[in-house]
Amino acid sequence: MEYNPTVSAVNVTFGVGDTIDGRWTVVSLLGEGTFGRVFRVVDTDGATYALKLLKLWEIPLKDRQNLQRRFEREYETGLIESPYLVHSRAKGEVQGNSYFVMDYCPGGDVRRAAMAGRLDMALLGRHIMLGLRELHANGKVHRDLKPENVLLVNDNHAVLTDFGISGDQNNRLTSRGVNGVPGQRFGTVAYMPPEQLNPTRDNATVLPTTDIFSFGVMMYRLITGELPFGPLSSPTDMVNYTTNCRQGRWNRRRLLDIERGYEWLPVLEACLVPDFRRRLQSADAVLALLPRPLNYVPPIPEVPSTARFNTDISKGVMLRVMHGEQQGTVYNLPQMFTNRVRIITIGREGDVWNHISLTEHDTNFISRRHCTIEFDAVGGKWMIRDGQFRSRCPHGLKLPAIFPCKLCGAYCEPGQGDMEWSSSLNGTYVNSREVGREGYVLSAGDIITIGEVKMRVEGV
Repeated sequence: MEYNPTVSAVNVTFGVGDTIDGRWTVVSLLGEGTFGRVFRVVDTDGATYALKLLKLWEIPLKDRQNLQRRFEREYETGLIESPYLVHSRAKGEVQGNSYFVMDYCPGGDVRRAAMAGRLDMALLGRHIMLGLRELHANGKVHRDLKPENVLLVNDNHAVLTDFGISGDQNNRLTSRGVNGVPGQRFGTVAYMPPEQLNPTRDNATVLPTTDIFSFGVMMYRLITGELPFGPLSSPTDMVNYTTNCRQGRWNRRRLLDIERGYEWLPVLEACLVPDFRRRLQSADAVLALLPRPLNYVPPIPEVPSTARFNTDISKGVMLRVMHGEQQGTVYNLPQMFTNRVRIITIGREGDVWNHISLTEHDTNFISRRHCTIEFDAVGGKWMIRDGQFRSRCPHGLKLPAIFPCKLCGAYCEPGQGDMEWSSSLNGTYVNSREVGREGYVLSAGDIITIGEVKMRVEGV
């Protein structure tokens, strides 16, 4: 399904009864968006699925490769094994346009069922959070959580869908064009946290706390029928809504007017905090505050699929790239040590040597000397720190004062070539936490974010 610029994308229109790739027979059109169409299809064995077709023929050539990456990301996210995520089944291409096949959810999205009062909101909230927990454990952030993207297998089982813009943890919220001008902004405004509403921030990142805020907005709307920060139907409403969002002013009284609404007050108070640093930081923290479901429902497995990797790091740490140009690459850190040095440097591929060199495309989000991982043999701990030692010279050189600089021609002043600690330009993150020079002790399952690259800590 990789984009091939030499293959032309042809406008394709499928009607009821048409067959795609000789296997998938169209039953109906389920919906259409800016970039894709979703069909209800029947496989040759009689099973029903949903098929999502990318309308690549409508996309300008310059944007196709990036859109294809997002489409591929959505398919790959659907491969995560979880009963709370819509599962991808197959993929292919028809006349230059990619498609993939996924589970069909006969209950549709949660809006109609919520309005009809058929749903146990506590159970629904739990299923949504279990889906988010799985995404976050795999280095993913949904970024567009809203009622339309929560589907019902039945009234007692909800799943998350539409991962097309799911940003891996800590990606910047916008793509940037010439001179750093913000480009595309993803997500739906009503559900965006304050940090996502201000895409001009150079240090804006996408964290699990993004989804946690959106979860708070969504559950408030499903419970009350209204948005928490006011109406949102005009440009004037937009200004008021975003101002209230940034200041944390939401209608608690409306929530308390709903039967059992008081049970949701503690968790929504903690989800709708404007400052993402003070917001609930993990899906598990949200799960601990959710109200209890009304009725007993036979349990669906709630153990994260990520529990299957090696969690014993006592014999060494392995970093598995989960997103980025080197996706699938595994770095065995003990094998990279020298006889004396127990330090691993990580940075952008280029003119500075690092033990692990990471590739970026389109945008430059990785510093040349981004971070350092150290092993404490006495304590048996692995520590990651943001930044690396570098020369005081602005060009990163360390030359005796008797030699002119090869780059600027100047002579270094005494001490100018000495080494100093230099932090990265856009931060190093572990899970939802920004790591400083003081460091962070790594544990199995931690997700390290360096620019747009995500690596999971595993045992060797």
